[in-house]
Amino acid sequence: MATSPWRELLQQAMQSHKHLKHSTHLQLATVRPDGRPANRTLIFRGFVEGSDKLQFTTDSRTHKIEDIKHSPFGEICYHFTNSWEQFRIHGTLDLIGHADYESARKSLREKAWFDSSPRARAAFAAPHPGHPKGSEPSEGNLQVDPNQGPLDTFCVLTLDPEEIDYYHAKDAVRILFKSSTTEIGHKVWSQQELNP
Repeated sequence: MATSPWRELLQQAMQSHKHLKHSTHLQLATVRPDGRPANRTLIFRGFVEGSDKLQFTTDSRTHKIEDIKHSPFGEICYHFTNSWEQFRIHGTLDLIGHADYESARKSLREKAWFDSSPRARAAFAAPHPGHPKGSEPSEGNLQVDPNQGPLDTFCVLTLDPEEIDYYHAKDAVRILFKSSTTEIGHKVWSQQELNP
């Protein structure tokens, strides 16, 4: 698969910021079932192999799960502080959870689990995120068997990009990338320069 033009820009920005711990952090906006916006910070876990889909991990007990079930559309905002670049990536969200038995999806989830650090894995055994503290039994130092597969609370979240609004503030460059599908089902990208 040829690398998409927007993806090349994103990978260059990531490479130039890799010395910064927060360079993998981005914000995801969704729409709640009541129609109000919701936003949270996620950690970018890479691209799904053979595609432009961005990959994240999340807990099945978080509010974003209901948001995505209600409306599968989301937008991430990735801001690189040193280069003054911003990527607003709009697309369709897809959750891969413990009840997903399709082979490729199950493998993707298992790979993401074992690629996670022990500390990150332990977070999925913690008390319910967003519930009042003390409302559930809590164990001080949560540990997960390093050979055990994904806990039921562990999900992979992917974003299949449809539109990318790229803005480079230092160079006053703004480009809108849009995807379309050919008659034979291939995704192609167009791009248009915009006023910053």
